[in-house]
Amino acid sequence: MIPTDVKYMKRALALARRGAGKTSPNPAVGCVIVNNGTVVGEGWHKRAGGPHAEVHALRMAGDSARGADVYVTLEPCSHTGKTPPCCDALIAAGVKRVVAGMSDPNPRVNGSGFKALEQAGITTSCGVLEDDCRTLNRSFIKHVTTGLPFVTFKCAMTLDGNIATVTGESRWISGEKSRLHVHRMRAANDAIMVGVDTIIADNPQLNVRHVKGDDPLRIIVDSRLRTPESVAVLDGGSAQKTVIATIEDNTEVHRRYTRQGASIIVCDEYDGRVSMPDLLRKLGGMGIQSILLEGGSRLAGDMLKQSLIDEYVVFIAPKILGSDGFAPFTLLGITSMDNAVKLRFGQIAHIGQDVIIHAYPEKAPCSLD
Repeated sequence: MIPTDVKYMKRALALARRGAGKTSPNPAVGCVIVNNGTVVGEGWHKRAGGPHAEVHALRMAGDSARGADVYVTLEPCSHTGKTPPCCDALIAAGVKRVVAGMSDPNPRVNGSGFKALEQAGITTSCGVLEDDCRTLNRSFIKHVTTGLPFVTFKCAMTLDGNIATVTGESRWISGEKSRLHVHRMRAANDAIMVGVDTIIADNPQLNVRHVKGDDPLRIIVDSRLRTPESVAVLDGGSAQKTVIATIEDNTEVHRRYTRQGASIIVCDEYDGRVSMPDLLRKLGGMGIQSILLEGGSRLAGDMLKQSLIDEYVVFIAPKILGSDGFAPFTLLGITSMDNAVKLRFGQIAHIGQDVIIHAYPEKAPCSLD
C-alpha cells in the first residue's frame, strides 16, 4: 500500500466522519483532491439530497483538479439519484487517478463507477483502509445488501452486571461523560427502540440533548398497546417521530395514538409478542438503516436469542448493587457454558469514571432469509 495513499485516505475518512448520522439513507463519504503533492480540494457528503463529497471537493479545487489524484472513501456513484453521477463530474474535471477506500455495495453501482472512470482513461485503485471505510458505513452496507437495519444494543450496568436496583431505579448508573456519549450515539442512528415496559417505568424522552444532532425516530415495541397516552414520546411534536409496533389490529385503539401524531406498525406475532424479524423487515422497508436498542431486558433478550443484534455497547460503572438487581437481558434456560451466547470484544476504553466495551457476535447476525 502506497504511504501517500494511506495519508490522504485518512484525511478523507476524517472528512467523511463529519457527515456521519446526517446522510441516511446515503452513505457518509469524504473526498480529497491532490495535485503535485498539494491538497487542492476537500469535501464530504453533508446531508441526504445534497451534493456528494466529490462535488464539494471539485468545486474547491476548480481548474486544479485537472491531472489530480482523487481520494474518496467510497466508489464514486455512476447513476442519477437526487444528484447527478459523481463519475461524470470527475471525468469532466479531467482528474488523472481515483483511489477509493471500498467499492459501493449498492447494486446500482457495485463496480460500475470504476468501469466508467476507466473507460474515460482514469486510473482507479480500491481497498485503501477498506476496513475503516466499511466500519464507517456499516449501517448503509447492511441495509443496501440485506434490506435490514444495523442494530446496536446499548446499556449501562454496574460492575456486578445490574442495570437497575430491585425497585427499578437506574438513574444514574453511568457517569456524565458516558451519558453524553449516548446522546452522540442517538444522533448517529436513524431510530431508537425500546420496549413498552421501559416507557411505562421510566417515561423517557428518547431524544438528543447536550449535543448537536437531529432526534431519531422513536420505536416502541408494544405488543398489546399498553403505552399510556400521557407519556413524553407522545407529547406535542414528539409524537410525530414516534412509531408503535404491535400485534393488535384494533382500529379504534390505533386512532387514539394516531390522533396524537404517532404511527402504528402491525407486525406478525411470535410467541404472543411482536415478531422482531418481521418488525426489522418493515423498518428496513421504511428506509431505516440503523437502530439503537436501549431496552428493556425482555426486548433485548428476544433480540439476543434471535441473533438480531449487530453490536453491543456496554458502559460499566464502578458500582455494585448486589444480587437482587436487574440484568440487561431476560434470557432463561442456559445451564451450561457450552450454551452461552458467545461474543468477541472490540474496542475497550475508559470514558470518565466508566469503562465502555464494544462487542460483536462471533457469527454474523441473522439475515432473515
